[in-house]
Amino acid sequence: MTPAGSHVVFIHGLWLHASSWAPWTELFQTAGYAPLAPGWPGDSDTVEETRSHADQVAGKGIDDVVDHYAQIIRGLDAPPIVIGHSFGGLIVQRLLGQDLAAAGVAIDAAPVKGVLYLPPSALRVASIALRTPANRNKAVALTPEQFRYGFANALPAQESADLYQRWTVPSPGKPLFEAAAANLSRRSPAKVNTGNKTRGPLLLIAGGHDHTVPAAITRSTRKLYHKSPAITDLREFNDRGHSLTIDHGWREIADEVLNWLGQRVK
Repeated sequence: MTPAGSHVVFIHGLWLHASSWAPWTELFQTAGYAPLAPGWPGDSDTVEETRSHADQVAGKGIDDVVDHYAQIIRGLDAPPIVIGHSFGGLIVQRLLGQDLAAAGVAIDAAPVKGVLYLPPSALRVASIALRTPANRNKAVALTPEQFRYGFANALPAQESADLYQRWTVPSPGKPLFEAAAANLSRRSPAKVNTGNKTRGPLLLIAGGHDHTVPAAITRSTRKLYHKSPAITDLREFNDRGHSLTIDHGWREIADEVLNWLGQRVK
């Protein structure tokens, strides 16, 4: 049987394809882990196919994504480490809170229920979907300009353009609507079991220049875990934006995650 924590499941967020984790999976495999990076329900195998069949992801909500990854995890022979970016970071916290993972890393994670303050830049990015109610059941794509503001504001313009062309895909609008209404709903799918005392360790990572999930959101998320004695660590990279998992500096973040896993996951 594979030891708990040897498998690593990478979970992408909105507007990025699962293949954007390729450099991470190669690095983690070299480090002795068994990585896999499945897409969200409805995603196709490639960026091009996902763009061509955007209707297949439309209408998928947070619970759909959590259930999708939970099923994948249950097919493994040991609880994995789960690593997620943006909405993938919210999914990581759901899975960890449900004791389905050995440890979790949530990078620039979307706000969970209980985070009350959303900085203006976060609202501007969310409004891409929220300004049109019909987007709740549609797939929503970013323009190059929206990607530049939401993901790549800390990067040179040419790198932003290259990353947009290489990795972006349409994503369901529903998770943004669910997150926006989280604090108004008792049974919000954005609710995480932050009080779980027996869960595995969690690392929260924030980018100081992130427009989509400003560091203030990650700090607020950390405070929600104060009632649990389980390990919850926070790392901030003050000069990084929302693209920190896919841009030229991705290795700095990945090395920090590997170092943390070496310390916290036995």
